[in-house]
Amino acid sequence: MRFVRESVAGLPRTFWMLFSAMLVNRVGAFGMLLLPIYLTTARGASVAVAGLVVGAYGAGGAGGTLLGGVLADRWGRKATYLAGTTTAAALMVGLGLARPIWLIAVLAAAVGLAHSLPGPATVAAIVDVLPEADRSRAFNLQFWAFNMGSAIAAALAGVIAEFSFLALFLIDAGMTAVTAVLVWRLVPETLQRRRPAAASAPGARGGLPVVLRDRVFLTFVGLTFVLALLTVQGQSILQLAMEGDGLRPSAYGLVVSLGGAMIVVGQLFVPRLIGARRHAVVLAAAFTLLALGYSTVFLADRLWVYVAAASVWTVGQMLAAPPNASIIAELAPTALRGRYQGVFFLVFPAAGFVAPSVGGWSLQHLGPWHWLACGALGLLGAAGHLWTARRREARAASIRDAEITPQATVEPAFA
Repeated sequence: MRFVRESVAGLPRTFWMLFSAMLVNRVGAFGMLLLPIYLTTARGASVAVAGLVVGAYGAGGAGGTLLGGVLADRWGRKATYLAGTTTAAALMVGLGLARPIWLIAVLAAAVGLAHSLPGPATVAAIVDVLPEADRSRAFNLQFWAFNMGSAIAAALAGVIAEFSFLALFLIDAGMTAVTAVLVWRLVPETLQRRRPAAASAPGARGGLPVVLRDRVFLTFVGLTFVLALLTVQGQSILQLAMEGDGLRPSAYGLVVSLGGAMIVVGQLFVPRLIGARRHAVVLAAAFTLLALGYSTVFLADRLWVYVAAASVWTVGQMLAAPPNASIIAELAPTALRGRYQGVFFLVFPAAGFVAPSVGGWSLQHLGPWHWLACGALGLLGAAGHLWTARRREARAASIRDAEITPQATVEPAFA
């Protein structure tokens, strides 16, 4: 089909190798997916304790994203990716074998750190090898790969968990190791050590403190944190709500896999759907759909209602992915690309800590009203994007005008 060819044509080999590595890694991402149910059923933890343990994973990830951003600019993209994946594979085996809750929490935090190291390096590498005109569709494809793999993982994880939770962790470790081998053998280093023009550009010196003083960027990060908080509800708290309604782990796997299937089928249409519309308008629409979807869970007590709610918020996630990734690429000076990505990616493990920790308590004490609160948060995020759009767009334009960006590495594209 023509639109498929337009979506994939001309992208460099390095992008496709990173795309493939992400897909393989997500297909095997079993262990953390069902961690809350594993803790409450196999380890006898309460809902609140399960939320705290999953939160430890997010807390570890928060440190991992910052560290990964710094290392991606210092060690290089490839070395940082390999450090994270090889460490995560070993830790995942230990997590599957651990029995005391305190040890599981410690290992979950360590896994979170290791899992988060490759994120900033991967996106920085994609930006390294692609010109600005190609980045939106590349990020759209990256989001597609992430969710394609997650959909397969969710469908398999629910079934495997019926027989063996240990197998979830061991398979996860094995697939993570395979990912490391793929990157080691097939992905070149994309960091260019000497970039005189980029080094002299405004904001290019000073390291992480420069990023943390960038108010326009941090406002965008804060809004993305709201997006991440809502997204994590469907990855952690939702399964606890479904369990409370008497639904089995395989039912949760079905909900997640159907959402992933929607992304697999529809994500390639998103660039055409959003067209040249302003990023802020698309993001406001996405947040509104997220608010509507999570508010619907207030009424859910049967599987089909959960499926309907997930369908709505999945469309919101699909719309948000390309403009979100494009904005961070526009706001990051070239020489600090890894650090900007590291701070940006911090929102996801931070949400991975806050959402289950607070969400577990909220669901236990507020019951279904928890989901109406999520809806209100989504509407506030939509308003925030519209309110801050003009200043963010002005900053992106000033960076484009002031910085002489080196030409992206040219590589042969797949035929």
